[in-house]
Amino acid sequence: MNDGAAQREPVLDDEQFRRLAEYGEVEHVEVGRDLYASGDDSYDFYLLLTATVDIVREATAIEPERRIYQGGPGDFLGELSLLTGQHVYLTARVVTAGTAVRIGAAMLRRVLAEQADIADLLLEAFRERREFIRSVAGNALEIVGRPDAAETLDLRTYVAQLLLPHSWLDATSHAGRSLMTSAGLTEDELPAAVVGGSVLRHATPGTVAKALGLTYRPDGRPVDLVVVGAGPAGLAAAVYGASEGLVTVLLDRDGLGGQAAKSARIENYLGFPQGVSGASLTRLAMVQALKFGVRIHSPCAVAGLDLSDDRRTAVLLEDGSRIECRAVIAATGARYRRLDIPQWATFEKSGCIRYAATELDVREFEEQPVTVVGGANSAGQAALSLAARGATVDLIIRGADLGARMSSYLTDRVRAHPRIHVHTSSMVRELAGDDTLASIVVERSGGRRDRLACRALFCFIGADPVSSWLVGVAKDDNGFVLTDSRLPAGSSGMPLPFQTSAPRVFAVGDLRSGSTKRVATAVGEGASAVSSVHAALASD
Repeated sequence: MNDGAAQREPVLDDEQFRRLAEYGEVEHVEVGRDLYASGDDSYDFYLLLTATVDIVREATAIEPERRIYQGGPGDFLGELSLLTGQHVYLTARVVTAGTAVRIGAAMLRRVLAEQADIADLLLEAFRERREFIRSVAGNALEIVGRPDAAETLDLRTYVAQLLLPHSWLDATSHAGRSLMTSAGLTEDELPAAVVGGSVLRHATPGTVAKALGLTYRPDGRPVDLVVVGAGPAGLAAAVYGASEGLVTVLLDRDGLGGQAAKSARIENYLGFPQGVSGASLTRLAMVQALKFGVRIHSPCAVAGLDLSDDRRTAVLLEDGSRIECRAVIAATGARYRRLDIPQWATFEKSGCIRYAATELDVREFEEQPVTVVGGANSAGQAALSLAARGATVDLIIRGADLGARMSSYLTDRVRAHPRIHVHTSSMVRELAGDDTLASIVVERSGGRRDRLACRALFCFIGADPVSSWLVGVAKDDNGFVLTDSRLPAGSSGMPLPFQTSAPRVFAVGDLRSGSTKRVATAVGEGASAVSSVHAALASD
């Protein structure tokens, strides 16, 4: 690949090229032919034998056509959208006639399953190419909005999680105002997105996903396993299911990674001695799932299940679609709790209240006073991450002991950090400010109230199970799903590990009653549940 991308991208050696070519068909391609074009629903993978092809971003109303890179003999065409199913956003145009090897989607999946060395190289190249394309052709998707608005942050988080090529424009910047003028946008229509020349007003992850072709579309293919929820447990279940031969679909209402994706740093996850951000772990897991052929659709909201057929479950989507499958793994986790304080919703909408401490969340509050509420590991990591960026942090804990729910290594760091002030036996009672948060009122155990400067409040006070869609499945008094040994007495037969009261529905992760709220445990449960799925399907 030319135009600078080749310096960062792995390439096939001659033997790998020949081996890969055996999976496709040789074609002669003429000058001017588009092997695929912007707006196509999908495209094939190409190996270039003697032809030369330009990858171009087609002209828009405000910009001329632009060549992104050029592929010549020995190169291959394609990037992550080959695996995600995203609509084509660049055009591959032949500029020197010659021959090429076309490899269709099904055969490319075989390559990834059968040729480990080629699979590793292609996946790395797809990721590197996606990053390169994002840096030079991000306006395949342009997002404009106010950076402090919660809706904008939700949208930016979504496109970052899925590694979508895009450009972000602050509505107050010159570039942002120019885009708004050319697209006919007003302030009250933000955030907005421009996708392939179409303007999406009040853009959401859902409307952007639909415009990009990432929402669920029935294709007639049989499905073995549907995993609902794409946190660590769901991602692990999808990876193990697909890698063991099950046709697997992964659905999530919001995005990928669940609560783990919002963690600034996970330091006790096996294999990452220097720690890993939840966002990075999520992206790696997503690429791994795509490698094994998992079909990922997000956002995609599930409304319920049809359990009328003991051998064929149907997952019902909110848009009225249904996915027939042989088994379901529920991994929808839990939803963040909010404090019952006046003006909470107002400051939440303005982006002053956050439920995560990712890079996007933290970087806005350098040298600012902020508050973290919560006493578990996620709160401790958030406080440390904010303090590391220069923020002054008030850590508010309802209990009397910082170490009661927080790991000792975090407790020691929090206590030692000069920018973190710990307030035990305390609760937030008031929020104050005009358009943005300015201060909070904290009540101590003796009833004394103090006002603290605060530009943002990061809330980590636990969560409630997202289980309402699991109608007909046994739950405990708090709504967590009962599995295996916790099922009510009299359940038919000996339940498999992670099996619910519905024979072919399994529950893992934070959704499950009695689960341990740890990333490593969630991953283990997701992987282990696939063994139970195989056992349940063995009777077919």
